[in-house]
Amino acid sequence: MNQSVQNYPGLAGSGALAAQRNRVLRNTYWLLALSMVPTVLGAWIGVQTGLMRGMGPGMSAIVFLVGAFGLMFAVEKFKNSAAGVPLLLGFTFFMGLMLSRLLGSVLGLANGGSLIMLAFGGTGAIFLGMATLSTVIKRDLSSMGKFLFIGMIMLLVAMIANIFIQSSALMITLSVLAIGIFSAFILHDLKQVQDGVQTNYISATLGVYLSLYNVFSNLLALLGIFGGERD
Repeated sequence: MNQSVQNYPGLAGSGALAAQRNRVLRNTYWLLALSMVPTVLGAWIGVQTGLMRGMGPGMSAIVFLVGAFGLMFAVEKFKNSAAGVPLLLGFTFFMGLMLSRLLGSVLGLANGGSLIMLAFGGTGAIFLGMATLSTVIKRDLSSMGKFLFIGMIMLLVAMIANIFIQSSALMITLSVLAIGIFSAFILHDLKQVQDGVQTNYISATLGVYLSLYNVFSNLLALLGIFGGERD
């Protein structure tokens, strides 16, 4: 009965696989926490300098799309090299800069600071809920990714169109949809790591970070619209 694990290669293999999944998940969480530092720094610099306020909505969207997709491509290209983490942190700094326009607008409200903290708390609650759910759900969620991706593309196209349409009702609707879609993305991406489908923690962090960023920014936009107090 006291035979060694060497006599059971399947058991040893499954243990090694579980250890690898746990390591990727742990590194993802650590890198995700670290990525908040350059994000906050970028946002602070953006708010203090007013760098993004000087751009119109159209130019801001172009800079955002070119910068974000360019940096995301670079992160994915070098995800298996030593440059992967610095590129990811550079990307999160850029995203913080892009967020400063919205933050500056909300901080102009009488209760702006409280709304930012409320949005931060709400985003944290959504992340905790999705992370917990990802450990409870046993079924494979891989097929969910393609539907979420299609939804994200449609959402992006509608948001770009609304830059020119300038419809408040459409913006509110899109923000609500974005929170739902990117919350589901958090669940999907974390489950991919736990199931061993995603084995690169830099890619995993990039996916979860983007979802958190979009949940926070859209939640903050909604809070600013419905809960903002003018001086």
